[in-house]
Amino acid sequence: MNRMQRLALTATACLGVAASGAQAPTEQPPEVEEVIVTAHPLGKEGLAQASDVLTADELERKMVDTIGATVGNEPGIHNSAYGVGAGRPVIRGLGGARVRIMEEQIDTLDVSVSSGDHAVTVDPFLAERVEILKGSATLLYGSGAIGGVVDVHTGRIPNEVPERIHGALDVRGTGNGSGKNGSFRLDGGSGNVAWHVDAFSRESDDYDIPGFAESAALHAAEGHEEEGHGHEEEAHDEDDDHHDEEGHEEEEEAFGTVPGSASETRGGSVGFSFVGERGFGGISISGLDSEYGIPGHRHAHHEHDDHHEEGHHDEEEHAHEEHDEHENEDDHGEESPPVVLLEQTRIDLEAGLADPFDGFESLSLRLGINDYEHVENEPGEVGTAFSNSAWEGRAELTHEPIGGWRGAIGMQLSNREFSVAGEEAFTPPVDTSSSGFFWVGERSLGDLGLEAGVRYDRVEHSPANGQSRDFGGLSASLGLIGPFSPNWQGSLLADYSTRAPVGEELFSDSPHPGTGVFEVGDANLDTEQARNLAATLTGGDEGWSLVATTYYTSFAGFIYQGATGEEREGFDVRRYSQADATFTGFEVEGRVTVAEWGVGTLDLGAFYDLVSPEIDVSGNDNLPLMPPSRIGVSLEFTGTRLRANVDYIRASEQDEVAEFELPTDSYDDLRARIAWRFRPGERTVDVFLAGRNLTNDEQRLHTSVVKDMVPQPGRTIEAGLRMRF
Repeated sequence: MNRMQRLALTATACLGVAASGAQAPTEQPPEVEEVIVTAHPLGKEGLAQASDVLTADELERKMVDTIGATVGNEPGIHNSAYGVGAGRPVIRGLGGARVRIMEEQIDTLDVSVSSGDHAVTVDPFLAERVEILKGSATLLYGSGAIGGVVDVHTGRIPNEVPERIHGALDVRGTGNGSGKNGSFRLDGGSGNVAWHVDAFSRESDDYDIPGFAESAALHAAEGHEEEGHGHEEEAHDEDDDHHDEEGHEEEEEAFGTVPGSASETRGGSVGFSFVGERGFGGISISGLDSEYGIPGHRHAHHEHDDHHEEGHHDEEEHAHEEHDEHENEDDHGEESPPVVLLEQTRIDLEAGLADPFDGFESLSLRLGINDYEHVENEPGEVGTAFSNSAWEGRAELTHEPIGGWRGAIGMQLSNREFSVAGEEAFTPPVDTSSSGFFWVGERSLGDLGLEAGVRYDRVEHSPANGQSRDFGGLSASLGLIGPFSPNWQGSLLADYSTRAPVGEELFSDSPHPGTGVFEVGDANLDTEQARNLAATLTGGDEGWSLVATTYYTSFAGFIYQGATGEEREGFDVRRYSQADATFTGFEVEGRVTVAEWGVGTLDLGAFYDLVSPEIDVSGNDNLPLMPPSRIGVSLEFTGTRLRANVDYIRASEQDEVAEFELPTDSYDDLRARIAWRFRPGERTVDVFLAGRNLTNDEQRLHTSVVKDMVPQPGRTIEAGLRMRF
């Protein structure tokens, strides 16, 4: 913590200088603030890049336990779900290290990119707004944003002094898993000082599912009789009577509930700002503690000395590998699941200054400092500890027009000390430092708008054992926005972006039980390059709106984790490799008001999305974990008191699968919510009843590494109250 304290004190001094002579930004009406894409410095003027914003009202009815699940039904976006304890967004088929998740434009600084079972540490229930940039955002946020950005705005550092204390309280309970969730926030201030405080807590038991935890496809692939694995309890009872050839009773399969899917999370923050005549400077300190199970987790086998070698298992060790998953079982034959114990302490600093220098309109400074660790504990085994001490800072200067171009120049620096210690450590400790310098700008050409930008990044990885690698990359973009008519606008965006491989892709060489595979990196991987062309059509008027985007991305040296068909220590080997690849996709979303009365309006909405990737290799050219196409419709009534919506999504089957990957069946997702609004005094109170997966369908997300062992929750009914004052 000494390093964090020194950085915090230094940054606080800088913030004090920034606040000493500033003016709070001009207050805008809430409805305007909710739709501005502040993740982009030019966002309020319109973007050639496709973007999405979840406002406070939308979040209120879409919030789920993880940020991946919260945004996972937006057009072009999916969830990489690992049960309900962890889940990252997948944007247009790209996830993991290619999608940056941020809190107020600073990375979450957790280790969620290293594995699907690692949770994101930003909580959606405290979000005021979530902004999404679809497609490459490397110009602003570096190589980790080659696929897109999800920026969660929490308001933990206030930038103005409110006229009165205001806040929000949210309490809700869920039948499936007996979930309980509560959160609150308060904002206030006096004179030149503004403050903020928030806290949240939630917990749930193992959640219910409509059938077996293991998919029929996996059951058949493992050599079981396909007829014996129906999704009826009778078939389940018949399976219990089967014995293997050696006379041992088979393990009872999980049915109706996902073992190890319980979770408990709590956290909070305090923040304050000094607000002057031309700007502000502030600091927030936040903490997070989480304990959640890892369903579908597989055990590593370390009984032999040649831990990283193949082909040296004797018969006794091989038998142990086949039956290791049966160990640590209770009297009912159920395996005690591993549990993640996660802790994070984070310090954020932010400052904004109007007219900082001649020729510049504004200065923005942000710094995030993080102390993160989590331990994966298994019964009878020493836990594997993950540690991530990191910081990230960025500065943006918006300049006045130069040659007709209004824009922003910026710098971004970061440092990460990542380590894994324990028998299941799949990668060596790696220190990573990066720096980036960028410019983005826009200008008008008559009725046309022109956008352009350029960025240079430098990334260096220094492993504890092995040779360091450093990478340099240039990114650039050019966009054109123009009207077709008063109600229609089109945009065309061409960009070139680069991504340096992350440490896990370079240096992994060990079993990784979280993903159930033996991961092998390649220290010789090169920079990934992408050329993208996207066209967007936007239309709208009173009572209707439409947004449609088609895109084509060509990758040179696309980094992917491919199955080899080999096995080490009881795990299938997955090796990081590079090859050229293309991603072609389309997404469209529309909304129309079908009826309007004095008491409210009724809107009909629909969307469709599709991504079709192809890897340039001989034989099977499909990539793993690619999402299927989806179609969705919604009906929403918005009144003064009553608010209700019904949402239906049909996800297609995914049978275009990679080598050694199993197909995924189609599924339905029917959701509904009804809320009644009260207005006692200056308070607004919404009492609601909601349901997810109301048809109790078996939902397996093809973007999940544990889809064949961990389906999504079955029918879930939730009730709660949300108060704003």
